[in-house]
Amino acid sequence: MDELEKKYYKVSEVAEIVGLPCSTLRFWEKKFTIIHPRRNKGGQRLYTPSDIEKIRMINFLVKEKGLKIDAAQEELRNNNTGVSRRFEAIGRLRAVRARLAGILDNLNSLR
Repeated sequence: MDELEKKYYKVSEVAEIVGLPCSTLRFWEKKFTIIHPRRNKGGQRLYTPSDIEKIRMINFLVKEKGLKIDAAQEELRNNNTGVSRRFEAIGRLRAVRARLAGILDNLNSLR
């Protein structure tokens, strides 16, 4: 996972970080009770790094696992810890895969 440096992120920044449209983030905010960004005086959403990790978890369930919104909500409600651990493990495995692919590319370039 990327390390998030700021305390709060605007919806457009979060959309760029997670690779989703702003409209999807706003829709998920209504559907998933675990996402509740703060709002500034102007009403602009301000997401914390914790909110972003929750969005990444929802993205994993909906986009990668292919669950419907209702099924993803149920999964998070019944097994939030298990989903979180699975999500983190897959993230670590992807990072290892990327490093191994980089090593393989370096080895191939030496030939």
